[in-house]
Amino acid sequence: MAITKTMGGSVMKKKRISVSQKRQITIPIDFYNAIGIENEVECYIKNDAIVIKPVRDNCGAFDEEILADLITKGYAGEKLLAEFKSARKQIRPAVEKMLDESKKAAHNPDKFDSYEDVFGLEG
Repeated sequence: MAITKTMGGSVMKKKRISVSQKRQITIPIDFYNAIGIENEVECYIKNDAIVIKPVRDNCGAFDEEILADLITKGYAGEKLLAEFKSARKQIRPAVEKMLDESKKAAHNPDKFDSYEDVFGLEG
C-alpha cells in the first residue's frame, strides 16, 4: 500500500487492486474499515474517477417515533418487532418519492398545489 501526501498536506492511502473477469473488485480491509462500510455502498463517477461511499442508514432517526406509535397501537413482543421492521423498510421509498415529487414541482410549479392551496392564507 502506498501512502502519499496531497498538496494540502493530507495523507492519502493508495493501493493497486485487480479486477476479476466479472468486473468485481475486493476493497482492501484497511479501506473498508477506515470509511465504515456496513451493508451497502453507493458508487458514482466524479471527474473520471469511480467514488465508492458507504451508505449511511438514516432511517434510525425515526426509530423512536416508529416504536412509540406501534406501542400506542398495542403491539408487543414478536408482533412489535415484525411491525417495526415493516415500518422501517417503508421510510426510504417514502422519502425517495417525496424528493422525486419535489423535483417535479420545482421544474413545473403550476401543476402542483402551493402551501396556500393546502393550508390556506393566514389572516
